[in-house]
Amino acid sequence: MTIAPTPIADEAVADGFRSEHDLLGNRNVPQNAYWGVHTLRAVENFPITGQRLSSNPHLIHGLAAVKLAASRANRELGLLDAEKGAAIEAACLDIMAGQLDDQFVVDVIQGGAGTSSNMNANEVIANRGLEILGFPRGDYAHLHPNDDVNLCQSTNDVYPTAVRIATARGIEGLLSALEELQEAFRVKSAEFRTVVKMGRTQLQDAVPMTLGQEFGSFAVTIGEDRERLRESARLMYEINLGATAIGTGLNAPAGYAESACRHVAEATGLPLVTAPDLIEATSDMGAFVHLSGVLKRVAVKLSKICNDLRLLSSGPRAGLGEINLPAVQSGSSIMPGKINPVIPEVVSQVAYEVIGNDVTVTMAAEAGQLQLNAFEPVIVHSLHKSITHLEAACRTLTARCVQGITANTAHLRSTVEHSIGLVTALNPQLGYAAATSIAQEALASGRGVAELVLERGLLSAERLEELLRPERLANLSS
Repeated sequence: MTIAPTPIADEAVADGFRSEHDLLGNRNVPQNAYWGVHTLRAVENFPITGQRLSSNPHLIHGLAAVKLAASRANRELGLLDAEKGAAIEAACLDIMAGQLDDQFVVDVIQGGAGTSSNMNANEVIANRGLEILGFPRGDYAHLHPNDDVNLCQSTNDVYPTAVRIATARGIEGLLSALEELQEAFRVKSAEFRTVVKMGRTQLQDAVPMTLGQEFGSFAVTIGEDRERLRESARLMYEINLGATAIGTGLNAPAGYAESACRHVAEATGLPLVTAPDLIEATSDMGAFVHLSGVLKRVAVKLSKICNDLRLLSSGPRAGLGEINLPAVQSGSSIMPGKINPVIPEVVSQVAYEVIGNDVTVTMAAEAGQLQLNAFEPVIVHSLHKSITHLEAACRTLTARCVQGITANTAHLRSTVEHSIGLVTALNPQLGYAAATSIAQEALASGRGVAELVLERGLLSAERLEELLRPERLANLSS
């Protein structure tokens, strides 16, 4: 929820408030708030989504890690005294431990290229640092949000670096969820290894296979997406910290970028490196466009798998009815006994959202002008939604659906035996003309291919049984 503007007059400070000043004048800020006047104005200016920065803890902790690294670099270079530096670093560690998440109150979508997010962090760190030093909140003469916490920095290098840290952290969770889903499909593939069924192309009977092969293909698909996602994650490790406003490093001394990068890598445990060209890195959103495309790929393929699960479980009597999805809730308010494939349905809906988010990222990246992209807030918000919702969808699909799937083995075998497609497996033994004749009669009469082959004496029962073994029908290696 967004914070309503304070209703009290700005001219006088009422009990429970403190007065803060910015270039637009004085404003009253709640005395117990760690944020200050810049944050207050941002809250008033951007009542957009109702979601605060606190909805993305990875981003908050990324901002704190950047500020921690900057403080250590500034102390190392003799730009910040030890007492102030220690207070800043202690405040940053508090934030990274999740103790001040509720103080990050700016809306996730905001104008200003992330300036409001950066100032929210600067003010929270300054006021927590003042508290540590024994001064009241808002007493910025002793520790200033801009002069001290933001020393040698700009929103334009702080925010993109924090975004990359946050995104890398989010990808870790999604990769873990995808690994669990892949393993669940692999386990089912082994369980269904000899369960013979008909494969289908264009929704028509094709040739026999096993249900294990079908589920194995799902596992391979997820594994491929995990690899592509890991590759995309590596693009997040190149940062522009030290670029300051546009990449020239104005107001940052020689050695600052290298020192800050080293410290932020240590603080996060990520293999972060300074971009080779900071001007390019400050304006370019290519890594985010690439990542969003990979997330869309994951979403498309997850939804395709869920479409297959819904088709295979359709019925239970008037559809394919080849597998049973776990019954997790009643399916209808009017039709007694109906169970719906609600888990695949919800995963597909997440996939549709991710595809839409990719369009948002694409347009926001394209809209950047000259030395800065002002639309990074909506990029990070879109990526955050895609990553976290995909993670939740994968974990839900694993636990609430895939692990509990069962096969209707007898029904699957029956469909193979009565399918015209079975004749393809017998074609090398019968010859094309005889196989075609068998197929035509089976289709016209509704009788099974195997029954007709035996009736015509084309193969012995023993030979037919050998040819129709599940391992041979599905072309299994062993």
